[in-house]
Order: sequence, then structure tokens, then C-alpha cells
Amino acid sequence: MINNDVVIIDNRDSDRRATMPFFCKYQLGIKSGQRVSERRESKKRSGAAYVDRYSWRVVFCVIGILILSTMDAFFTLNILAKGGEELNIFMAVLIEDNISKFVGIKLALTALALILLTIHHNVKLTACFRVRHIQYMVLAGYATLIGYELHLLELAAVA
Repeated sequence: MINNDVVIIDNRDSDRRATMPFFCKYQLGIKSGQRVSERRESKKRSGAAYVDRYSWRVVFCVIGILILSTMDAFFTLNILAKGGEELNIFMAVLIEDNISKFVGIKLALTALALILLTIHHNVKLTACFRVRHIQYMVLAGYATLIGYELHLLELAAVA
């Protein structure tokens, strides 16, 4: 005699996906996901290539620009306290109105511009010029500006 009783287990009520930890290896950059691989990096793209993970060069450039922008605001306020004049009309109005508003809006505008530039960092503007090159130029410009402001503060200290 053959027993044809078939037992079917219903597992549809349970969630088979693993729970995501608060700090994931992929989010911290310890483990790279499938979006970054030699196969994808070796492809030559003609247009924009949007990614979900940015290179360390782009990240350090963004952090550097934010730090230099903060230093610029601080040095600008010190120069103004020593008798300097703000040449940017928009920022001069903000400084006269409220110093914390000046710093907040300056950093917010810088951060918003950096977000847009970072999202589009792979977009080609010409044959060999990409948006990320603009970020590098902004970083160099801010570094030059900080050097000039330090020179002005040195001149104000001597006088």
C-alpha cells in the first residue's frame, strides 16, 4: 500500500529577507556593491554616468570645499572687524542684517551647489572636461582665496 499524503508547508507569512543593520558595510564603503566593478569601470561612456557611490577624490574635494568655505566665512568676519569691506553686495546685505544668517546662507548655498556638482560629476562638458574638474577648480580657488585672506589679516595685524 502506497501513502500519497503530501504535506505542504506554507511559509508565505514569514519574511525571508535579512534585516538591514543600522550601519551597513555597503553604506560605510567597507564592502563595495555590485554597482562598482572592473567591468563597469572599464566601459567608456559617452554621456553622463550617474552612480550611487563616489570616488574618494570627489568626496575629499567636497569636504575640502566645505571646510574652506567655513574658513572663508570666519576670515571674512575677522577682516570686516579690522576695517575691511565686503565686496559681494548680497553677502554685505546679509552681514549687515545678521551674522548667523550670513554664515548659514553662505554654507547652505555652497552645500547645495556641491550636491548638484557631485551628482553630475561624470557629465562631460567637452571632450576631456567633466563637471568634477569644476569641483577641483573651485577647491583651488577657495585655497587661493584663503591664502589671500590670511595675507590681508597679516597686513591688518601689522598696521
